[in-house]
Amino acid sequence: MRVFTIGFTKKSAETFFSTLQRSGASRLIDVRLNNVSQFAGFSKRDDLQYFLREICGMDYTHLPELAPSRELLDAYRKRNGDWATYEREFLELMRQRRIEDTTLRAVIDNSCLLCSEDQPQHCHRRLVAEYLQRIWGDLAIIHLT
Repeated sequence: MRVFTIGFTKKSAETFFSTLQRSGASRLIDVRLNNVSQFAGFSKRDDLQYFLREICGMDYTHLPELAPSRELLDAYRKRNGDWATYEREFLELMRQRRIEDTTLRAVIDNSCLLCSEDQPQHCHRRLVAEYLQRIWGDLAIIHLT
């Protein structure tokens, strides 16, 4: 099994969709809590779903259960939380949600996890992929940057 990750920030639509197309992923899994009010026009749910289908031949799925809670996001972004605390609390949230049991492996396989962050180092999409890799074992992670 393999899973890709990508963020849309600091990417033009051309770069974003070309990168996805070259990856060979069959589905984009949107792991953002809010997928309708982002700044980049091409990343809004309905536009993104259309462009993925027309440009990349990819499916679109929104899995907000793989996103941090509003409280966790606010503590980190709005109240200048530190990454180590955010990471620890998000890992605990995924454990409590039992995402390894509620997320279908067939949905994750050959899919690309989407969030807004440009790089995966400080983004929850990386944490989701690594968590599932640790539990499932047979998951290769490829970060598209």
